[in-house]
Amino acid sequence: MNSIALNRHCPRHKQSLFARIRFVLSVRRQRQQLAQLDARALNDIGITRAQADAEARRPIWDAPQFWKSCL
Repeated sequence: MNSIALNRHCPRHKQSLFARIRFVLSVRRQRQQLAQLDARALNDIGITRAQADAEARRPIWDAPQFWKSCL
């Protein structure tokens, strides 16, 4: 089962360059997968095609701050 962490507080720690690169590539992969979802799957997660496309077009370094703090 997958879970989504919304705004949970994570302790800050120094990240290695490798961890940062891995994170950025993960964000890119997730956004590519989001862009490929069909209308039924998007409806299941409660977003529109326009919202999915807008998220997919965001630059790979532009991720919510709470994602970055939980690496």
